[in-house]
This record gives sequence, structure tokens and C-alpha cells, in this order.
Amino acid sequence: MIFSIFSSFPKKWTAKILAKISRGDVNLFFQKYFCINGDCPWEVNFTSRVMSCENIHILGNPDGVHKSFAKSGGCYIQALNGIEFDEGVLFAPGVKIISANHDLRDLSKSIKANPIKIGKYCWIGANAVILPETELGEYTVVGAGAIVTKSFPPYCIIAGNPAKVIGYRCEKCKSKMIKIVNEKSFACENCNIKIDMD
Repeated sequence: MIFSIFSSFPKKWTAKILAKISRGDVNLFFQKYFCINGDCPWEVNFTSRVMSCENIHILGNPDGVHKSFAKSGGCYIQALNGIEFDEGVLFAPGVKIISANHDLRDLSKSIKANPIKIGKYCWIGANAVILPETELGEYTVVGAGAIVTKSFPPYCIIAGNPAKVIGYRCEKCKSKMIKIVNEKSFACENCNIKIDMD
């Protein structure tokens, strides 16, 4: 009899607690009581780490960026040299954004550099890595697992290690443009827009 009471207790207790706790409550619990990302004024997923959040600047409406911080777990955001997110930026789980490198002569120091800038409505895929001094133009899509070592203009679709342009988005309808065979150009099927790449 006693054994059956104790064996059922964890299941009932867990079910009741999980029914009352939302993801946001869990994140805020870890931030407040365990001081994991406790210095961030916005909600951060409890499995992610944000360093130097005072150097993170969100331009425009912060709602989309804040949702990514709250929902995308396993991220590492290091903003020693600063990170600027424009509005509507989304990033998936496992993303790493690193704004500073170590000084090779003294590994306890970091090298000063320009901040990372991520334009409006960029979409950063799972496990992508964005390295110091890079700038992503608005509406850029970063493929999953990409290593971004240099800057890219707006409306690019980039992927690979190191990241390179693999496609473009239409400036009018934001859909993926199709590469025209035997030409250095892309076209949008929806808008009949064509761009030449030299």
C-alpha cells in the first residue's frame, strides 16, 4: 500500500506541475532563481547562454527577436563587441553569434572589433555560426549549419562552410528566385523580375 502511493506520486506531481508551467515560466524561473542569463532584461531560453547582453541592441519592434531568444534553445550569443538586431530577426535553436575573438598573444583578452549587424527580417537557420564583424543585409536567409565569416548584402540566401551565396530572394514578394540555366541571372516566378549577377 505505501509503495503504491509513493510510486504514483512522481507521475501525478509531474503532470500537475507541467500543466501549470509554461515554457516562459521555466525560462524566467531559471533566470531569476539560478541566475542563468539573469542579467538579461528579456526572457532567454534556459538552455541558451547570452554573454554581455548590455551590448545587444534591438532596433525597431523587438517582439520577433525576443521570441527567438525565448524559444530557441542551445544558443550561444556573445556580444563583447556588440550585436545589433533589426526588427523581425528570427533565429533557430543552436545558433552561435560571436562578436569577439581571443587575442593570440593573451588568451584572457579579446580583440576589439566592429559590432555584428543583422538586418531586418533575417532568418538564421539551426546551428548556424555568425563570426565577428559580419553584417547581414535585410531579408537574408542563413542556411542551417552555415559558418558566416564575411558580410552579405540584402535578399541573399547563404549556406555552407564558409557561407556563400546560393540564391536570392525577390525584393518585391520575398520568395526565392530561380536561377536561369546557362545564364548568370535569377528570376522571380511570381513577379517576373530578373536580376543579373556579374
